[in-house]
Amino acid sequence: MQRIAVLTSGGDSPGMNAAIRAVVRKAIYHGLEVIGIQRGFSGFIEADMGPLNLSSVADIIHRGGTMLRTARSEEFKSIKGRAKAYANVERFGIQGLVVIGGDGSLKGADIFHREYQLPVIGVPGTIDNDIAGTDFSIGFDTAINTVVEAINKIRDTATSHERTFILEVMGRECGYIALMAGLAGGAESILIPELDFSIDEICEKLYRGYKRGKLHSIIIVAEGAASGLEIGRQIRDRTGLETKVTILGHLQRGGTPTAFDRILASRMGAKAVELLMSGYHKHMVGMVDGRIVAHPLEAAFQEAKPVDLEIYNLAGVLSI
Repeated sequence: MQRIAVLTSGGDSPGMNAAIRAVVRKAIYHGLEVIGIQRGFSGFIEADMGPLNLSSVADIIHRGGTMLRTARSEEFKSIKGRAKAYANVERFGIQGLVVIGGDGSLKGADIFHREYQLPVIGVPGTIDNDIAGTDFSIGFDTAINTVVEAINKIRDTATSHERTFILEVMGRECGYIALMAGLAGGAESILIPELDFSIDEICEKLYRGYKRGKLHSIIIVAEGAASGLEIGRQIRDRTGLETKVTILGHLQRGGTPTAFDRILASRMGAKAVELLMSGYHKHMVGMVDGRIVAHPLEAAFQEAKPVDLEIYNLAGVLSI
């Protein structure tokens, strides 16, 4: 193998640049050439790509977002679109591909490999941490630290005004951001899409807290579980308590990656190159029990990643 390519696809996540850097420098160290594909699968189709060298990835390990930019491509979902992408594989002499992104990106990589047998290695990069086969995905740690920082600041205002605050966070069908940030931030209630919840029970917990002199309450809502605005309205209607709602939105995707995410991304990016060099054709890297491992690519999306009930139950016990 002499030349590989790397792209980032789907939603950006802090640490993607660290992964790109690791792919490029690990490959060059072993004598490989690297092509950087701009704007994900869209750039793959449009031949928006070019060589990367050591200088190309200098001074990016600490930067959020992705230097290769990213996009979602409807055209790549079609046979015709993927045929255009493969024409560029041949045009640029690409012999292996590293795809950094979420479950949709890894599904696209899997389909492309099955159609054209180009060796592909997936690197899980998403703040949602919803990819099976890895304990952590790139960007998750940074995202939950962003949420915890927001909780800390909101708590100051909540205490001063003796209010209940609802904080809506990202997560689609996955509640990991809400769960981990809620535990770390001491939230009174955590609503996630994987588990049912009762507004009446939430209101009862708020009453118990205020009866014993609690000055404020913080409720974390994953966007896939409910609307933070609707939860706030229901609590206000049932209890008469003044509630405020904050929707963090895309703030959770940005910012300087944490040391954990930089290290994770560096290890995963380097491992992806090692796998390509070792003859792996369709795999994903992941972290399991602190070790960087390889799984068949389809392991990333064949089954939903289960929620950690032990952590959920602990958060409930500690919030009484």
